[in-house]
Amino acid sequence: MDINSSDRQSSVTFIVPLVTAVAFIAITFPVWRWLWQEWMGNDYYSHGLLIPFVSAYLALRRIQHDKTFAWRSGEQSTLALIFLALNIAIFLFFLNDKAYYLASFSLVGLVAVLIWALGGAIAIRKLLFPVAYLLLMIPLPFIEKSTLPLALFTGVCSGGLVRFLGLDITIVGNAVTLPNTDLVIGAQCSGINSIIALSALTILLSYLVEGSIWRKIGLMLMAIPLALIGNILRVSSLLFIARTYGAQAGFTFYHDYSGPIFFLISLLLLYPIALMLRCRTLRMDVI
Repeated sequence: MDINSSDRQSSVTFIVPLVTAVAFIAITFPVWRWLWQEWMGNDYYSHGLLIPFVSAYLALRRIQHDKTFAWRSGEQSTLALIFLALNIAIFLFFLNDKAYYLASFSLVGLVAVLIWALGGAIAIRKLLFPVAYLLLMIPLPFIEKSTLPLALFTGVCSGGLVRFLGLDITIVGNAVTLPNTDLVIGAQCSGINSIIALSALTILLSYLVEGSIWRKIGLMLMAIPLALIGNILRVSSLLFIARTYGAQAGFTFYHDYSGPIFFLISLLLLYPIALMLRCRTLRMDVI
């Protein structure tokens, strides 16, 4: 009797998460399809495709390192099941209205509540970061509107820097006038791509290293200034190239290849910053 009972419990422990996963994929497929289209068509969120895989890896490593982790099927709290039903209703409401942006946030909430219902409060507490990291895959609707203010800010800062270095330049709004050409600092030079991508990497790094919560928050907050400074230096160098070698040299070659280089420099600067914040050691339970 004990052996049969153990076998039945083992089967339930395996079958319930499997059935839940299949049902989850079937219900949320339209939102995943929308996200895929956004990742493929939105230059600002092309990295979004990697986020679910990173989250899944982090969750898997957390489970593997934690010997006490177990899916407690049949032990779900009433509160977890109530939240699960409520979240499903909210998700289906947004999905029915084709509000895919809101449905995407509800999808992440649904993942969290499912883990809570299947594994208990301990499970969701241990997997909180991998679940929350999924939020970074969702394209924010105000990103496009932020490119113009950032482009103007970049133009002012870059213009001031190159004028300080002796370059003859006039900037009105995002229009740049050089002695040999006229340029416009557009959305591609706003730096929003670097801010989004570097923020995602910095948040991940702060999770992977040992350190107090305040030191990790400090590390995360460095992403935006690093991205902005790197972009200002990139645009300043582009203006110098355009002034010295002509607009064609600056925008046919240097414009395209300088972006990844300056982003890599900004990324590498995170290392000495992490050392200064005493976030030097990687967490062995998540790598």
